[in-house]
Amino acid sequence: MKTKNIGLETAKPKGECIDKYCPFHSSQKVRGRMINCNVIKTDSFRTATVTYETIHALPKYERFEKRTSKLHVHNPACINAKQGDNVTIVETRPISKTKHFVIIEVNKK
Repeated sequence: MKTKNIGLETAKPKGECIDKYCPFHSSQKVRGRMINCNVIKTDSFRTATVTYETIHALPKYERFEKRTSKLHVHNPACINAKQGDNVTIVETRPISKTKHFVIIEVNKK
């Protein structure tokens, strides 16, 4: 199966898959936010749990705090991210009740 261009500056995966939610090998389109995060769990079938930090301002105290968020993302077979990997995820149409993001790249550690 041919790997298509998804419109972002990312490395194309070396493997191939027949996953209907893979942005590289199906008609799934990507849009919206792009986040760098860490994989903390890969228990479910083609699903990974990732965590990322954001900086939140506290104007009253003129300081900032770190906040951590968790997301469920789709993990295509051609990318196959493992626990502990640093990955790039991008927003897509809803895949399930809780999955609205897909992994597009595993970054260097």
